[in-house]
Amino acid sequence: MFKVQILKNGSAPFHFRVSADKLDLNEETNGSNFEGDVEVNGELTDGGKLFNVKGTIKYRKSFICDRCLEPSSEECLTEFDEELDKSNAEGDMIDLTDVIRDTLIASQPIQNLCKEDCKGLCPICGKNLNEGECSCDRFVADPRLEALKNLLVD
Repeated sequence: MFKVQILKNGSAPFHFRVSADKLDLNEETNGSNFEGDVEVNGELTDGGKLFNVKGTIKYRKSFICDRCLEPSSEECLTEFDEELDKSNAEGDMIDLTDVIRDTLIASQPIQNLCKEDCKGLCPICGKNLNEGECSCDRFVADPRLEALKNLLVD
């Protein structure tokens, strides 16, 4: 899918734009769904024994926030810099599909958040704390200190 023509002892810039659906990523990206097109810009350089390929991947993803459970989306830009064995070349072309796909999968966060300081949900009533505070008492005593309650004198 992502094939770049190789120039002997030189470099070759490349630009791809492909529908996110064609990359078949949505099952391996921790709840993120890629939307629209994925845009790849970069340069392939002949480094003697290896090819060096580096560039950026621009995409949009939608997800459910892991703290507040609200739908969210964001535009992302991921950089990559890989070395490829010359034996992977097919004639004067080399396929970069695995590099692009692996970079996208590896760049996904463990936790998807709508914003960095998302407050999440109240564990008592379930209110979204980004929309305002609730009146619940959310204090949870440390169970390791529970025995100290018996030492209190009335």
